Amino acid sequence: MLGLDLIALIKVAGYTGIFGIVFAESGLLIGFFLPGDSLLFTAGFLASQGFFDIRILAPLCFIGAVLGDSVGYAFGYRVGRKIFNREESLLFHKDHLVRAENFYAKHGGKTIIIARFMPVIRTFAPIVAGVGAMSYAKFLMFNVVGGLAWAVGLTLLGYFLGATIPDVDRYLLPIIVGIIVLSILPSIIHILKNKEDRERLIAAGRQLLQKITSR
Repeated sequence: MLGLDLIALIKVAGYTGIFGIVFAESGLLIGFFLPGDSLLFTAGFLASQGFFDIRILAPLCFIGAVLGDSVGYAFGYRVGRKIFNREESLLFHKDHLVRAENFYAKHGGKTIIIARFMPVIRTFAPIVAGVGAMSYAKFLMFNVVGGLAWAVGLTLLGYFLGATIPDVDRYLLPIIVGIIVLSILPSIIHILKNKEDRERLIAAGRQLLQKITSR
């Protein structure tokens, strides 16, 4: 069902929708919940089946990823530390920003590349780079490399698997689920290692259980 829904979404969205989703997830605060990894792979697969032209799709995804990160960087650079004092809302959670900042502090500029393959972190990493006043020339270098590896790499992976494996559509759903699991695995490992995150997760689980049992 997940695979079919995603395929239907991508077909309806077309080139413009795919570009918009990749752009938003790469650098807009509202994009952290979007299905970037699975979307890129599935769009590449659909290109192998003739729904898209891979010569248009791959560059379009790359441009969307690089532009999205650049917008995120510019936002962080101009707003600076004020963003950490912003009130939380349905689409903005300070914890996501703090996680990205901690990740950036540990890995430096490489974060812009590594974060491409980590949901949530990839949305906030360019913003944190802007807040930290990384030079734009240095940021752009990491941005381009990360954009190629993520946007073009996953799209081409879906395309070549679709073009070379007979009846690959039978295995599409398990592949998409596998990509989703692999993409969130680093975040899960981080939560399990971090005591505060574990305690926060346990507290949230208890609150949810209390709400369910009180009904």
